Amino acid sequence: MNELLGHAAGSRLLIVNCDDFGMYRAVNEAVVRSIEEGIAGSCSLMTPCPAAGHAMGLLRERPEISFGLHLTLVCEAPGHPWGPLAARETVPSLLDPDGLLYTFDRIPDLLAAARIEEVEVEFRAQIAAATDAGLAPTHLDWHCLADGGRADIFDLTVDLAREYGLAVRAWLDPARGKLRARGLPVTEPGFLDSFGLDLDGKAAAYARRLREVPPGLSEWAVHPALGDEEARAVDPDGWRVRLSDYEFLTSPRARELLREEDIVVIDYRTLQRVWTGPHT
Repeated sequence: MNELLGHAAGSRLLIVNCDDFGMYRAVNEAVVRSIEEGIAGSCSLMTPCPAAGHAMGLLRERPEISFGLHLTLVCEAPGHPWGPLAARETVPSLLDPDGLLYTFDRIPDLLAAARIEEVEVEFRAQIAAATDAGLAPTHLDWHCLADGGRADIFDLTVDLAREYGLAVRAWLDPARGKLRARGLPVTEPGFLDSFGLDLDGKAAAYARRLREVPPGLSEWAVHPALGDEEARAVDPDGWRVRLSDYEFLTSPRARELLREEDIVVIDYRTLQRVWTGPHT
């Protein structure tokens, strides 16, 4: 699989992707710094979110940044809400009884109710928000839903990726197996979501995980943000996680470990070239 990506078979390849770009400005600023000054290589944009316009402006100023679309059917920030980009009357199965996107704790209800044709309407609207702004994403992934949360949502996303010339993130074994069967690059087991790490000793845990990156392709989904007043106000449950990510990603130690361990950080442009190649 490494050879498919243009690297030697024994290379240790790592995607460090900053999720939630566009959620709020303290996230946006930290994501850009984590890429420009730290070890992150790419990010994923949430086009329905309140700070998406600010994020897209940052991307227009920095065309060298590789970014994907963090497709979202979930709003877990009731104090900082966002809704669907499609007209609400076209996606009623994606809304709770109050006419809002489902919250994180109600994801099972969302997955039970969501009609796949309405998911497609909303996903297309979220993709169009970026492409209509003149931006060129590299991949698709999902907010709060591993591999889309349902097999048909994953398959829909792969079809959309093929249509738009993008790659797709795969996390769990069923989805990884589907892509592997098509000869497409997939990550090694052990995909890391930074919200799954304990705050206590987190920098040491990150360092240990860098030392343990196996040969092949691995991915970390990280969530950096500044710990400013805005972050504490709109994200009371998550800002500490996000700040700890930012502090490690931009630390000299993180860069030293990449050099010591001979780990190559790549972005989704490398995968996109394979996804859009003639063999697919």
